[in-house]
Amino acid sequence: MKHLDWYLQINLKARHLRLLVAIDTYRNLTQVAEVTHVTVPAVSKSLAELERGLGLALFSRTTRGFMPTPYGDCLIRHARAMLAILHQARDELKALSSGAEGKVRIGMLPASASVLVPYALNLLKQQSPGTNVTVIEGTTESLLPELWQGRLDLVVGRLPPPDTLGSFEEKELLEEPVVLMTGRHHPLARQNTLNWSDLCDYPWILPPPGSILRDPLERALEANDVPLSSNYIETLSIHVVRAHLQVSDFIAVMAGSLANDPVQPFHRLPLSLPRLLRPTGVLWNSNRGLTPSAQLMVSCLEEAAQHVLKDFTGSLSPAKSKRTR
Repeated sequence: MKHLDWYLQINLKARHLRLLVAIDTYRNLTQVAEVTHVTVPAVSKSLAELERGLGLALFSRTTRGFMPTPYGDCLIRHARAMLAILHQARDELKALSSGAEGKVRIGMLPASASVLVPYALNLLKQQSPGTNVTVIEGTTESLLPELWQGRLDLVVGRLPPPDTLGSFEEKELLEEPVVLMTGRHHPLARQNTLNWSDLCDYPWILPPPGSILRDPLERALEANDVPLSSNYIETLSIHVVRAHLQVSDFIAVMAGSLANDPVQPFHRLPLSLPRLLRPTGVLWNSNRGLTPSAQLMVSCLEEAAQHVLKDFTGSLSPAKSKRTR
């Protein structure tokens, strides 16, 4: 084990990390050679030297290609994380050398953060024009691995259940209810009072199975004797939901702030759902901490949450500020 410690601390290089990730990605030395612009013998030699230096077999040669061993899986996972940190350092150094003040990479859950994030970005650019931002939309399932690997600094949206957080740290930003919405032309929008049974004849826009809202929504509708018809659309795209509500008699479940959209106004049905989801908030990897740019973005998100609350008073309330490991 002393030899392993020595090799990891002295001899392991960034090129070894890139080699491991490339072999794990392509599982074929010919393809690895093509993308790394070296010969196949050179790739094979580098891998052999790495395995010999560590004293561990990192890959098994199989009919399906090069498959990582448990040792390989372990080292590849850390190699991806270390390369992400190096890329982050590169981006920050480039930003500093070009006169910029930094860069922050944000993952956004569009269904819950599409109002909050634009407010926060506007505040960030007012306070620090030289801080540049990359925003990537996605689902919890796609964004949290990117946050863990270090390819994202923050993820903004509905907070996942606490037992799924692991080493992620969170800050609650906004307690935003989930409401039932239609287009303003919808037949139900012309009724002053509604019963749950009035919903039974209309089609739905639903979050897909497996999303954090689908199961609690189904339970809430079932409790009110509202069966989901066979006529529905499943999507997490807020753009699809907005557009379809404008031209159809569908019912959708959306964040309360979206009902007051001045460009595409909607009608909020006067039926109360129980609290189906946790608040909207921001997550980061506590093992990595926050860069100054990311810290500034968190501050802007907190300020933006107050703006959203002020603009949509009556449907929202501020969330308690809390951190959970």
